[in-house]
Amino acid sequence: MKELLEIMARLRDPAGGCPWDLQQTFTSVAPYTLEEAYEVADAIERGDLPALEEELGDLLLQVVFHAQMASEQGAFDFERVAQGISSKMRRRHPHVFGDETITDAAAQSLRWEELKAAEKAARGAPRGLLQDVPLALPALTRAIKLGRRAARIGFDWPDAVGARAKVDEELAELDEAIGTGEQTRIREELGDVLLALSNLARKLDVDAEAELRAANGRFASRFGHVEQQVAAGRGGSVDDMERFWQEAKQAERNGD
Repeated sequence: MKELLEIMARLRDPAGGCPWDLQQTFTSVAPYTLEEAYEVADAIERGDLPALEEELGDLLLQVVFHAQMASEQGAFDFERVAQGISSKMRRRHPHVFGDETITDAAAQSLRWEELKAAEKAARGAPRGLLQDVPLALPALTRAIKLGRRAARIGFDWPDAVGARAKVDEELAELDEAIGTGEQTRIREELGDVLLALSNLARKLDVDAEAELRAANGRFASRFGHVEQQVAAGRGGSVDDMERFWQEAKQAERNGD
């Protein structure tokens, strides 16, 4: 760790550092930070532990990069970051580092949120339930988080049935908007459909972000089969491509 911190400091040294690293700011580095986090998630999803080792290093570099820039401004340094998260983990796990008793993961999640809210109140942070849900989250992930937050005060359906009915309601409104041809209304109603679907996923206890990624993967795989069959001269009409698609889909179900 010491070596990595020294390397980052050297890269940012105005006297002989790296020109690219020297011109970076928190804002310019932020997209790389998000990209590295996604690459970590991708390695995990693929079950590729060697890749995960490498990607975790890349993500750690992002933390070190931000901490170095903050240190140069006299705001904080990596040591402060590490101390801060260590203190937070101790506070948020009183059943491990204190004398509280928590029986299961669900109870711990609830206690975590209680402690988090208390910490924010002590800092004088805004009390609105949704105000600190990060805008930079992927839209689907943020939608799930917003729904969970609102559910804390009972703004939710009792079960998935209500959430499923809401999807039908929003689809009907989308159909009406499509009938008018008004693009602004169509966009808004389609957004409402997507939000309703995110709430249905939450009520069904389904990780919507992960399942959409999986669906993307299936689409890419099936389309690859379609491309191969067309290239092999088996046909290229819409009906042919639909047949190839169904072949790929059936192969997935058969485990081929």
